[in-house]
Amino acid sequence: MSRTVIHGGLVVTASDEIHADVLIEGGRIAALAAHGTDAATSWSADRRIDATGMYVLPGGVDAHTHMEMPFGGTYAADTFETGTRAAAWGGTTTIVDFAIQSMGRSLREGLDTWHAKADGRCAVDYGFHMILSDVNESSLKEMDRLVAEGVTSFKLFMAYPGVFYSDDGRILRAMQRASGNGGLVMMHAENGIAIDVLVEQALAEGRTDPRYHGDVRKVALEAEATHRAVQLARVAGAPLYVVHVSADEAVDEIAAARHKGLPVFGETCPQYLFLSTDNLAEPGFEGAKYVCSTPLRPREHQEVLWRGLRNNELQVVSTDHCPFCFSGQKEMGRGDFSKIPNGMPGVEHRMDLLHQAVVDGHLSRRRWVEIACASPARMFGLYPKKGTIAPGADADVVIYDPGAEQTISAETHHMAVDYSAYEGRRVTGQVRTVLSRGVPVIEDRAYVGHAGHGTYLPRGTCQYL
Repeated sequence: MSRTVIHGGLVVTASDEIHADVLIEGGRIAALAAHGTDAATSWSADRRIDATGMYVLPGGVDAHTHMEMPFGGTYAADTFETGTRAAAWGGTTTIVDFAIQSMGRSLREGLDTWHAKADGRCAVDYGFHMILSDVNESSLKEMDRLVAEGVTSFKLFMAYPGVFYSDDGRILRAMQRASGNGGLVMMHAENGIAIDVLVEQALAEGRTDPRYHGDVRKVALEAEATHRAVQLARVAGAPLYVVHVSADEAVDEIAAARHKGLPVFGETCPQYLFLSTDNLAEPGFEGAKYVCSTPLRPREHQEVLWRGLRNNELQVVSTDHCPFCFSGQKEMGRGDFSKIPNGMPGVEHRMDLLHQAVVDGHLSRRRWVEIACASPARMFGLYPKKGTIAPGADADVVIYDPGAEQTISAETHHMAVDYSAYEGRRVTGQVRTVLSRGVPVIEDRAYVGHAGHGTYLPRGTCQYL
């Protein structure tokens, strides 16, 4: 059984910051001991990693990715191989991706399709949520079986009529089923029926540029859908997790529900914290790079999101990584913003951007680790196997240089997409070394991993309930 010692670093978890050495045996954390103590100096090891001056972090858990996702006549540019490799470069050692049920087909068929895409191709560990596109008696029964097998979360859409959309009755039935089987319903909360009316009107009036994607997807329609989702979950007696929260009024709805003691949770993403409608309005067709749903909002929403993360009205930062190349994919929407594939790249830069938020004073170090590692692991039934550094946990460990400076650029990123949403942005902090279950994937800024190292993770139910 191989033994690795990481010595000299500051171990940062959601609950503690301690100068400690870490002993890894057989792919798991075996022990922690204060640096320089007899216990630490007595450890023999096959490999020693000097983390002096570095943070020693649990590997990031990105609970919202879309590798190889079909959308609008094309596919997300990252495969499970390229996407998980990029994740590792950014200090993320676990992703939870979305398997999709096609209309008229079973959940099992969709899940099997995603297993076939990912099996033997991932550089880091992965699990699946299930997108419910067709709520009926058969798929409701399948939910029970999937929860028993470790697929414990189900995404529904109030948006995208004719594609993923479910009406309130179907949503209520799925929530009632989740209430009984322990599953967690994840909601894309936008009033898609109303949005489609506004899209049609905008295009008829000649408003076709990317910036109008944000104009038609109104804050009020995100807030209304969030409110409706909360009330449906309340009627069903079910927990609710609202994905990619972008707007102040939607945060208010989640906060109000939580203040009533309801099991309602919220996620936001780096694009809403660092980008804005200014990007959607970039000249020419450049704004297409920033088309995603929910959309980017005016800058004044950002402080509400940061405050929500600080005070636990929002619990998780995921990426909603769904990259489409500018050339040949985003360009499908020239002259009609509604044909721009919705999605942005981000899986590689989440940990670094959130560390910049620590540097800028938005977050504490422990809260950084909490929202990026521990909370998503707890939310989706992976803790303490993932999301912390403690005896018994998987040895998913990131050696992080808090003083390194880097400039984010498509020229240097590792995602399979031809632009960066953060092109030219300077950030402080960078991953040095990444271990996945004790095995190096990134070593001193070199990729040493391989496709197939990552294993599938059956998950437990939400650990906040």
